Amino acid sequence: MDRSSRNRLTERLLPTFAGDSLFDAIARAVCRAGCLPRKELFEAWEVARRVRRRFRGGRVVDLACGHGLLAQMLLLLDDSSPEALAVDHRMPQSAATLEASICAQWPRLQGRVSYIETDLRKVPLERDDLVVSAHACGGLTDLVLERAVEAGARVAVLPCCHDLKEADLGGLEGWMEGPLAMDATRVSRLRFQGYRVFTQLIPGDITPKNRLLLAEPEYTSSHST
Repeated sequence: MDRSSRNRLTERLLPTFAGDSLFDAIARAVCRAGCLPRKELFEAWEVARRVRRRFRGGRVVDLACGHGLLAQMLLLLDDSSPEALAVDHRMPQSAATLEASICAQWPRLQGRVSYIETDLRKVPLERDDLVVSAHACGGLTDLVLERAVEAGARVAVLPCCHDLKEADLGGLEGWMEGPLAMDATRVSRLRFQGYRVFTQLIPGDITPKNRLLLAEPEYTSSHST
């Protein structure tokens, strides 16, 4: 299966996910919804499981959330998170279809994910939140990081669509290509702001924009494993 495909997952592909794993169960719910590109399922899963290996508990806040699948996966992987906010400037109409399919499989998620259409700058964040964003385009990734730092919250981002015009490359562009220099500078900035940073990669066959950045304030490890 081409995991990078943007084709929608539909009921026709249900036999592909016949296993007993949590991922297969989520994939079947996504197939029944019939509205999500295949790539988004695999991206969200690879991000979610890496985030939960590092950070446990807290309210999940998924910024630039798209369909909100990442927020739902994070709740399924760690039920100690009481709720999630899925926030985007404009939510896809099919987000409700996906939520209904997920909740039909896991009724305990009913009402625990709040979908909010608003400017990402207007969402109140708290210190105990887990702020996440998968492929927030261009400067949105920096906005997500800035909002998390303002609140002193843990954060995980999968950057994409690097806009190098007027970007802070940290003077590294002579040694490395622009997008990598930009992400390395983001790491340096977070460390300067008092964050402990962890860098990982999700599989490159899903997306070439596969650098996952996770960070938590140095002064707290109460939710971490």
